[in-house]
Amino acid sequence: MSETIPPDEIQVARAAYDRMLAETRKFSAEQNKLAEEAGKYAAEQNKLAAEAGKLQRDRQLLPWQLAVTLLGAGAALFAAGAAFVKLMGG
Repeated sequence: MSETIPPDEIQVARAAYDRMLAETRKFSAEQNKLAEEAGKYAAEQNKLAAEAGKLQRDRQLLPWQLAVTLLGAGAALFAAGAAFVKLMGG
């Protein structure tokens, strides 16, 4: 009525199971390693994107910064000229 499995077949099946389990663990470790590398790559991409955004903002603000600087320099020269004229008694 009941069949018994020979011990050598059990050992063969167990060895196959152990090989399959080892391959699964190896595959899982490789996937984890790839996921970590992808995370590092994504972090580097985010860093570069932030730096590119900063440079883009700097490029957009440069004309305004130049204009404000020139206005300040012009005001300083005007004030210096007015002081000179006042000093000379004009």
